[in-house]
Amino acid sequence: MNSKFLKKLPSYISIMFLSASLGLSVCRPAAASTSSILIDAETGKVLSSSAADKLRYPASLTKLMTLYITFDALEKGLIKMDDQLPVSRNAANRSPSKLGLRPGEKISVRDAIMALVIKSANDCATVLAEGLGYSEANFANTMTQVARELGMKNTTFKNASGLPNRAQKTTARDMAILGAAVYHHFPQYYKLFSAKKFTYKGKTYYTHNHILKSFEGADGMKTGFTNAAGFNIITSAERDGKRVIAVTMGHNTAQQRDKKVSSMMNQGLKKLALLDTEKNRIEPDSAVKIAAVATEKAQKTPEKEKTITADASADKGWAIQVGAFSNYAKARNYAMIVKKENNLDGKTIRIEPHQAASAIVYRSKLTGFEKKEANNACNHLKKSNKSCIVIASGKEQLILANKF
Repeated sequence: MNSKFLKKLPSYISIMFLSASLGLSVCRPAAASTSSILIDAETGKVLSSSAADKLRYPASLTKLMTLYITFDALEKGLIKMDDQLPVSRNAANRSPSKLGLRPGEKISVRDAIMALVIKSANDCATVLAEGLGYSEANFANTMTQVARELGMKNTTFKNASGLPNRAQKTTARDMAILGAAVYHHFPQYYKLFSAKKFTYKGKTYYTHNHILKSFEGADGMKTGFTNAAGFNIITSAERDGKRVIAVTMGHNTAQQRDKKVSSMMNQGLKKLALLDTEKNRIEPDSAVKIAAVATEKAQKTPEKEKTITADASADKGWAIQVGAFSNYAKARNYAMIVKKENNLDGKTIRIEPHQAASAIVYRSKLTGFEKKEANNACNHLKKSNKSCIVIASGKEQLILANKF
């Protein structure tokens, strides 16, 4: 299972949010002052930021990447929730916070995930890392690789838990990218972050994330603390259909951190409520209108012309996937925006529902490319800080376009 995971781990993981706002400069090591960033979760627009690109120690925010990779393995069937993972002596010896696992025993993937979400259990982070990557060091290399693919250009991981390591660094902006990736790529698992308690072997543990209780609409994600990092948090909240993702790092107390992030999210949600959220977007009924026009045109096309068109496009069996969304409307609207902004008028939008666990994710694609044309189009999108995947139409095998 381990070797297959490392070989199949996708370098094509797609996120189309935040990258346009990177504008990264050379970062300096963490200082005493705090860092923060607030984004519109749907568009990636930065609503506010302060020292968002300063290098900092992530502490247990690191576990969000461990969970991201675990969710990816679950979706691809490489592991299952009920799989029992062995506990090594290395995992059992991790410093607190931990679940208190003993060498030689086993824990299910489900329990290990919930222990990370609720208890921030360092021993369970190592269990997942070793279960998926042979060694935690090997897994940490994969974490960094995935971070790069997501656009987290200033993040380096050295372990799966966030325990102190001088070389393990990140930024508030990179953590926001990761939070957006978890939310958009794995909506079927994102709901786990809203849990407030978890019971294991008869003992109930309660969440470290008090924002879930104190802030209306909050539903995730992760807190973190070490002496060097200070008090960190990445969290998200939704009100009236508007969602924000907030990161703040380096606080002296949990109370200061929670007060800061609550203020950020409250201001951001109020701002989004006042903005015309449909500005520069296609009207919701435009998709229906365009579909109707396309259908009418197709009905008027002579049979001979239809045959010629089909034959001419026979070798254009390639597509580019530009995103994955929690509902059909978002997936289609985003594809229409990408199509319009990049002069891809001759391409067809295809929205494919994908069953993942108990949820459905809608994959947003543009079809009708030749292979070389698809790679060129994808690379062009990447240059404008939009992510994409080149895929053979009608096939599940994903093919990575040329690197940035």
